[in-house]
Amino acid sequence: MDRRHKVELFEEIRRGYAAGETIQGLATKHRVHRRMVRQAIANAIPPERKKVDREQPRLGPLKELIDGMLEQDRDAPRKQKHTAHRIFTRLRQEHPEHPIGEPTVRRYVAARKRELGLSGREVFVPQSYQFGQEAQVDWFEATAKLSGERCVLQFFAMRSMASGDAFHRAYTNATQQAFLEGHELGFAYFDGVFRTLRYDNLTIAVKKILRGYRREETSRVIAFRSHWGFTSEYCNPASGNEKGGVEGEVGRYRRNWLVPVPEANDLVSLNEQLLAGCIASRDRTISGRNMTVGQASQMERSHLLPLAEDRFPIDEILFPLVVDGHGRVKVKTNWYSTPLWPGLRVTARVWPSRVEIEHDGECVARHQRCYGRGHQILNLEHYLDVLEKKPGAMAGSTPLEQWRQAGRWPECLDQMWKKLEQRHGRGGGAREMISLVRAGLNDEWDRLIAAVQEALRLGVTDAAAVLHILRMPDAEERRRYEISLSEELTEFERPQPVMDEYDLLLAAPLPSKGVIQ
Repeated sequence: MDRRHKVELFEEIRRGYAAGETIQGLATKHRVHRRMVRQAIANAIPPERKKVDREQPRLGPLKELIDGMLEQDRDAPRKQKHTAHRIFTRLRQEHPEHPIGEPTVRRYVAARKRELGLSGREVFVPQSYQFGQEAQVDWFEATAKLSGERCVLQFFAMRSMASGDAFHRAYTNATQQAFLEGHELGFAYFDGVFRTLRYDNLTIAVKKILRGYRREETSRVIAFRSHWGFTSEYCNPASGNEKGGVEGEVGRYRRNWLVPVPEANDLVSLNEQLLAGCIASRDRTISGRNMTVGQASQMERSHLLPLAEDRFPIDEILFPLVVDGHGRVKVKTNWYSTPLWPGLRVTARVWPSRVEIEHDGECVARHQRCYGRGHQILNLEHYLDVLEKKPGAMAGSTPLEQWRQAGRWPECLDQMWKKLEQRHGRGGGAREMISLVRAGLNDEWDRLIAAVQEALRLGVTDAAAVLHILRMPDAEERRRYEISLSEELTEFERPQPVMDEYDLLLAAPLPSKGVIQ
């Protein structure tokens, strides 16, 4: 009989007894013992059922073995301790003469772990935070689709413990530069600096864990902390609960903004989506509070430390670097193209997601940073001057192949190139194609591709005609006057002049000096 039915039964007994029924009569009527009738008359609440310690004939012989396994776990590594299932498996294999059910083992192991102080469950004390007092920082891993390809990215997270507002940003690698840049962007998002930031024991920030909460930090992190004016605190090893605020925020953000797997053209576009998600999350209200996260964050801004006037130099400067014979500069472990001549000394600025090459204080090349080893990151634009002198090298060039793999060189450009070669020869066709590439770089690449597609549709195969289409002011106007445009472009389809008669003049012998003819 469940407790609810027993309470109802006690009520009926009490009513019957008040109406004059006897204890024996109530016991017979409700088919219960007279003892229960007396309990109901004495108290409307049924007494708790006494727990009877029953003998455990099957578990009894195994208790000492189970206790021994649990005692051994005191010195075992955290992730190599016995689970209840593992203990049951060992008992079944090592002591088949004592068959026992797994639920029985589980109940006993749970009780003994509590008694021995080995239970993983802890009691945590809720914390309260003042505005601007503390933010917690963490990295987490998630998957995104960039240009249709799945990538595992590292996400930087910073959460205000008072307001609940949080900032998230994605990086390809969790480097120290990304760590510092994430801080600066987070401070800009919150419009101020928190007095205390709490971390895990990150290797990019901590060189050595000392006794207690003391840490030996890297010199760069110390300088960064000094620049922005905050203090840092670190959790105990394997104690993620000490920064439970950001741990819970990571789960919330992943469930709401990374499901389904986000898609973007590149990392820049993805971070724009992530920032929009952070701003949209300000409209939510945390349970137990009477204002939205956005309202609390707005109130917190006046309590934050002011932003530093100058940015911290998080970029790594490499100098001197020398341009090699292929127009490349080796930055760390990879090669990046430049439009400079071989032998020039340049400077490289390395950021978390990009590499900039400078010459005489001017940025001459900018590339997306590669974290591999021995890769070439080449831009066809940097080789156009050389290819005009060596047009035959363009067809098999590595920069052109990288543009094709990146989707920057569609099939229509190869079709136009083939027609230009048929018209002007291999070298002349390549030079004409280079002139189109230059025009596309100046007038936007997408517009050039659209102009080439339209020229092919109209049957025009001349670079000048493509440039004419490219420089037309309005695409709608071109469609409106399509017939007249087709007639206009036929001017460029005139056959090449025949130079045979001029070649005969060059072949005639020149008159001798002093001879009058």
